[in-house]
Amino acid sequence: MKVLTVNLGRPTPSPHSDGADGLTGIGKLPSDAPVRVADPGPRGSGGSGLAGDAVCDLRHHGGTDQAVYAYAREELDAWEKQLGRPLPNGAFGENLTTLGLPVSHARIGERWRIGDELVLEVTSGRIPCRTFAGHLGERGWVKRFTREGVTGAYLRVIEPGTIRSGDPVEVVHVPGHEITVALEFRATTTERELLPSLLEAGDALHTETLRAARAYVAKQSSAV
Repeated sequence: MKVLTVNLGRPTPSPHSDGADGLTGIGKLPSDAPVRVADPGPRGSGGSGLAGDAVCDLRHHGGTDQAVYAYAREELDAWEKQLGRPLPNGAFGENLTTLGLPVSHARIGERWRIGDELVLEVTSGRIPCRTFAGHLGERGWVKRFTREGVTGAYLRVIEPGTIRSGDPVEVVHVPGHEITVALEFRATTTERELLPSLLEAGDALHTETLRAARAYVAKQSSAV
């Protein structure tokens, strides 16, 4: 298991951007140099966890629970066949393009050591947005991506460190529950009745997902 490439984005004008300034950092390219990764701080003020990587819409992207976005090369290859077009590393706006790691089926709270220092923790799947759809230029992309449910994973930084393309990935902790990224994504999008089951993952969940699951349970309890 390894990181094929570490990908960084620069602010670029886009008519599809949800940011107030009309810029997006979704177009990411592999970095030839080592990249420092650290907790960027809370949503709204913190951007990407990777030094030199742009997050232009701080309302919806970046922050502690979405410090790093990973997508598997194997999953990009599958999309290449479906879409009939090449998808280079970084094509989905991912910071880490991995090999040999079942990213979309990782468990919430799973921890990965990358290189010698960095430790990341899986928090959630990626919910597609207008900027993502516009970046790919595929009609009906949001619905299609949601239907497939192969979302990649957002991660928070547990131990900061410097990484580079080619670094090995070691799974150093696997939680005892069965709440995967794919299940979390379904619960927060198309199958909200699954939200209560997510509570088994506890505080490892993305903060907003945890809040939504608790609110759903409270609403169901009050309706009884």
